[in-house]
Amino acid sequence: MKYVVGYRPDERGADAIALAAVIAKTQGAELHLVNVVHGGASKDSGSAVDDLSHRALSLVPAEVKATFTTRNHESFVHGLIEAAKEDNAALIVVGAASNGLFKRFTVGSVANGLLHASPVPVALAPRGYNRKDPLSRLTVMTGMREGWQAVLDVGTSAAARRSVPLRLVSVVEIDQLEQSDFDLDNALSPARQHVKTVLAQAAAKLPKDKVTVTLAHGKNIEEAIDGIGWKSGEIVIVGSSRLAENSKIFLGSTANKILRSLPVPMVVVPRDFQEQGI
Repeated sequence: MKYVVGYRPDERGADAIALAAVIAKTQGAELHLVNVVHGGASKDSGSAVDDLSHRALSLVPAEVKATFTTRNHESFVHGLIEAAKEDNAALIVVGAASNGLFKRFTVGSVANGLLHASPVPVALAPRGYNRKDPLSRLTVMTGMREGWQAVLDVGTSAAARRSVPLRLVSVVEIDQLEQSDFDLDNALSPARQHVKTVLAQAAAKLPKDKVTVTLAHGKNIEEAIDGIGWKSGEIVIVGSSRLAENSKIFLGSTANKILRSLPVPMVVVPRDFQEQGI
């Protein structure tokens, strides 16, 4: 298994390598660090390219296998996608942006481009991500709209291969619910039923003590996300909007709110994604 890592000689590049290495450790995956340059920049001397390669590879832990290439392309985003297709990569990993506060996300142009075009899952590293230990838990955000099954399959498969706990979370934004004759218990009933269904499917594939379920709710997405607690070494898996083209990523409004509220890395899975390896 191989992961393509979008590398630039800045903080975002370091964040991406750190996250890719953490995910790879529990999977035995190989990293392909890809530095995409425009035509004019490709004329750098061999020594400059060697220096860049050494700088990038020095950030990869010794136990993780990695290679480095410089790729000439007009678009950083499409250069990474082409590399992922050629490698048959299971994942593209990038740093989300350089100006997020409190290690939370602001989606930069590269991450945003990938979230609208990638045919494979995309992992986004928050600013300043520097974990060294392997993953401790996978959290799957499972909504009730079309596409949740693909996300559950990816999360369940990934947790099983890594022997890490799987947490299933359904988020309900109370302010978006019908306010007339409002009753919280009744309002949350469909979500509760959904998470029970999802739990039953996941529990059939994983040991019972490895699967938990949480119904997160708050006046808004930010409050709901803050209220459920997060482990160091956790990553979140979400699906694409129903508006996405088949086998492509498109981050819907709810997923976008979740992304901007998360203190941990996020993996976005393309719509109708059939492969289960990440």
